[in-house]
Amino acid sequence: MFTKQIRFNLTFLGFIAVLGLSLILQGCGKEQVDTQGAQSQQQYEWKLVTSWPKNFPGLGKAPETFAKEVERMSGGRLKIKVYGDGELVPGFEVFDAVAGGTAQMGHAAAYYWKGKAPAAQIFTAIPFGMNAQEMNGWFYYGGGLALWREVYEPFGLIPFPGGNTGVQMAGWFKKEITSLDDMKGLKMRIPGLGGEVLKKVGGIPVALTGGDLFTSLQSGAIDATEWVGPYNDLAFGLYKAADYYYYSGWHEPGAALEFIVNKAAFETLPQDLQAIIEVATQAVNQDMLAEYTARNNEAMQTLVNKHGVNMQPLPNDVMQGLRKASLEVMQEQAAADPMFKKVYESYMAFQTKVAQYHKISEFEYYKNRASEQP
Repeated sequence: MFTKQIRFNLTFLGFIAVLGLSLILQGCGKEQVDTQGAQSQQQYEWKLVTSWPKNFPGLGKAPETFAKEVERMSGGRLKIKVYGDGELVPGFEVFDAVAGGTAQMGHAAAYYWKGKAPAAQIFTAIPFGMNAQEMNGWFYYGGGLALWREVYEPFGLIPFPGGNTGVQMAGWFKKEITSLDDMKGLKMRIPGLGGEVLKKVGGIPVALTGGDLFTSLQSGAIDATEWVGPYNDLAFGLYKAADYYYYSGWHEPGAALEFIVNKAAFETLPQDLQAIIEVATQAVNQDMLAEYTARNNEAMQTLVNKHGVNMQPLPNDVMQGLRKASLEVMQEQAAADPMFKKVYESYMAFQTKVAQYHKISEFEYYKNRASEQP
């Protein structure tokens, strides 16, 4: 009888212990659910600074579209206010503003940050390099985006592809370019690796944001400027400040833009909002290229037919000289910086592969289509 009583007591105590543990676990689970539920309902307000004039066609429209889509997809839980160049910080300070937490996001071009990370230039464009279609292939399926994030990791930033303008124009010049010698002493607004190539052939690259282009060109502070192409050049009225409009954009054959996100801020977001940001950047990345494809020809017709702009190709010897100088610049940059070398090797390996296919697909198709036109 005594033994049975002991067994009953032990069984009862065990039941009480299990019941208590179960209640504790349920309480923890409820707390976790409550925490997740509270986080999923929390609202966030972010700032996004850009290197472009507010609502500028193409470049300035992209971050505005991004902010609207994020708010729509999140049901208003993540609201992003967009600031143009100079509204919160100057355009060339976007990187530091986002890294330092002044703003949670930025929209700019990676080659502006060559002083912080030389390899950053590659993620915008390499002279005579890949076009927009090829750049996106490298970013998403060739390891380019992973390398980009490796370069930005020390700064506490996460980059995302943020648009592409396609092949750009060579730019606006106040004097005619007839030979490579005409590039010597030329003061030209041209950033990134294109600027290094210009320097190699004797020119003087000048760093300016878009808002300063027209006055600098008109006043003679610079002799030439590249910007993007007809869509944006018409909006800035650059045809009023220079007589010679040259193509094609050897320096930026597929100029990629970027969204940058403060890593600490990003990690405070619930996973669904993180996913919304990622998907929205991809949507805007594609949308910008589609817009430039549609708008550049319309703007070109206006420049030529309404404003009498004379568009010309750069002479062959100029292109050959720039290409030679470009190869020298890339070799020098790779030798000077290990990370630049790592990214450049990945870029060139992908370009070599994709060029083999595009030679028999895109290139042949364009050639055949052109031969059929009157």
